[in-house]
Amino acid sequence: MSKNKKTFRPKARLPRGFGDVAAHEVRTMAAMIKTIGEVYELYGFEPLETPALEFAECLGKFLPDADRPNEGVFALQDDDEQWMSLRYDLTAPTARYVAENYDGLAKPFRRYQVGPVWRNEKPGPGRFRQFVQFDADTIGTTEMAADAELAMMFSDVMEKLGIERGDYAIRMNNRKILDGVLEKINLLGDDEATSNTRLTVMRAMDKLDRLGSQGVRLLLGEGRKDESGDYTKGANLDAASIDKVIAFVEAGKSTNKDTLAALAELIKGSEIGQQGIDELVEINTLILAAGYLEDRICFDPSIVRGLGYYSGPVMEAELTFEIKDEKGNLVRFGSVGGAGRYDGLVARFKGIEVPATGISIGVSRLYAALEKLGKHPAPKVRAPVIISVMDKSERATYQQMAMDLRQAGIRAEVYMGSSGMKAQLKYADKRGAPLVVIQGEDERANDEITIKDLVVGAKASKDITDNQEWRSSQVAQMTAKTQDLVKTVQDILAKPHHRH
Repeated sequence: MSKNKKTFRPKARLPRGFGDVAAHEVRTMAAMIKTIGEVYELYGFEPLETPALEFAECLGKFLPDADRPNEGVFALQDDDEQWMSLRYDLTAPTARYVAENYDGLAKPFRRYQVGPVWRNEKPGPGRFRQFVQFDADTIGTTEMAADAELAMMFSDVMEKLGIERGDYAIRMNNRKILDGVLEKINLLGDDEATSNTRLTVMRAMDKLDRLGSQGVRLLLGEGRKDESGDYTKGANLDAASIDKVIAFVEAGKSTNKDTLAALAELIKGSEIGQQGIDELVEINTLILAAGYLEDRICFDPSIVRGLGYYSGPVMEAELTFEIKDEKGNLVRFGSVGGAGRYDGLVARFKGIEVPATGISIGVSRLYAALEKLGKHPAPKVRAPVIISVMDKSERATYQQMAMDLRQAGIRAEVYMGSSGMKAQLKYADKRGAPLVVIQGEDERANDEITIKDLVVGAKASKDITDNQEWRSSQVAQMTAKTQDLVKTVQDILAKPHHRH
């Protein structure tokens, strides 16, 4: 006699670094995305969508910088053995799109896109492997006016979402100035070892706000062990080189003009560094003329952006207000988006220089920030009116009631379960339904309906046990003719206690 085999039941669980999004958050995030999109549209940008999967060679080696094709990204091989990867940002796919459709595009090409991206990195608090970005890019111009415009648009998005001036800052720098510093410590070579060290240095500098000066020093040197015990290998720079890098990231002053003067002194003698200074001078002239002062857009040498494809002005949108962490300590919320010029990215495909610049907003992180501020653009969505099923043979009649309400613009659903009256009322309560429409045998005989107002009678589902008890309870319910269903529901929903 064979033993019964144990049935395998998978455990209901999420992979680390991923999360579900419930109805309220979906709606609120959609409203936030709509607001951002309206700002982008005002500036003349057009929407674009690209697929989640791209050939790994199209995404390039900017994230990550190691040999394995799936290092830092989620990758798979097609049946023809070609590597494909889930996009790690929206910029690289856009560069591929522009290269593929270059001749037919109006240039400069201006597009925006929103969608999920995936990074195969170590997850942590507030750090997910899948998250949503909202980008805008201008491709096909070297003019600094495009970068200045993106900084101003970044600022406009923050304020349109209700983040007050003083609670955010658009911090800007230029990678060419960083190149001037790297030139002085002999890290501008093209060989693989130098390129890897350079990327390690940039990623270390990018962590100044989170790790502080001492933490960055460790990453510029031998390396750093975090609180969990994980060790991050450092750039192994000598002490003099580390001092030069730290002096650079800490060169920020109270005005953009003074910051530029301090940076010019640090990179004196570097042609590429001076180009970066000149570009920021031009951007500063443009944003000042438009009325954007340092309380909105400021120059900050610690902003370097970790991705290797940035080649000119870079910026981050940082929230400066303080919140309490899990331990009750006051901390700043930090960056909710970044931007930069990437003049070499499209050139990988075309073989010709195609200048480009763009911004990227971290939608999930910005959503969390607005939640902390209590400024979500929450949509006012009323839960549906529930049509109860007293007689299963009359489902067609109930469906017609629901359709009549929907055609009048009222959300409505027919109860799809098989339970009795008490369970149906509990279901309506859990759904947050404002009203329940009932038509049993007696109502149908009189061509009537009974409407239960759940906002007034919030305890209905607790006390009613059967149809007889329902009929004897007249709290928060009324009777109307079936033909008056829509008007009666409209009248009830128009009452003050139903208004949002």
